[in-house]
Amino acid sequence: MNWKNKVILISGGTSGIGLATARILLGKGACVVINGRDTARGEEALAQLGTLAGNCQFVPGDVSREEACRHMVQETLDYFGRLDGLVTSAGYYEEELLENVTAQSAARLFATNVYGTIFLCREALEPLKKNRGSIVMVSSDAGLQGNVGCSVYSATKGAVVSFCKSLALELAPHGVRVNCVCPGDVKTPLLSRQMTANPDETEESLRQQYPLYRLAEASEVGEVIVFLLSQAASYMTATAVPVDGGLTSW
Repeated sequence: MNWKNKVILISGGTSGIGLATARILLGKGACVVINGRDTARGEEALAQLGTLAGNCQFVPGDVSREEACRHMVQETLDYFGRLDGLVTSAGYYEEELLENVTAQSAARLFATNVYGTIFLCREALEPLKKNRGSIVMVSSDAGLQGNVGCSVYSATKGAVVSFCKSLALELAPHGVRVNCVCPGDVKTPLLSRQMTANPDETEESLRQQYPLYRLAEASEVGEVIVFLLSQAASYMTATAVPVDGGLTSW
């Protein structure tokens, strides 16, 4: 696929899977807008991209706020004049037994993982229809199977999978494809922060859950996202793709 002049908006694009996806797309010649809540992290992400950042813009904003999603899409159109693809990579993780879940903790998870995905997709509908674009949502292995200690998080990621499949049916008549990826544990700053107590022991414990006996690199998930955005996946829609080293096959 010729990515030149194609424009992709990536929420949660300042680190992890989102930034890895941006790097791959920029390397192929696409124009990319990355989003995150923290301006300093956005500037750091642009610095990490080096010379590739010439075709990249950062737009700050919290996807859980409708007006921020509207602003994100409008800024993309103002910068590059079009929108060909959307990656909803912004996510929030909180691990808690149900007995300890509060209205506030549940709301935080749903606000970013579910409402943020819905709001951003809604705001991007018209430009994506115009260019017969593609949407890739980032769900999780937790959206496909249960996980002890994070039932509410799993519920949000399962909602993303269901939303993906339903939206794909709505947008198919307009030539817009909608898919999602369901990664397992990925080597990202978020995971590193979760393993601060005993990082070596925790990583070994995680590795043992995977048939491939390792965690994913963010770029490995990014490559699948780029494939789903591309015309190489032109007959794929309403699909939830596990990128999990075999985890969900146990």
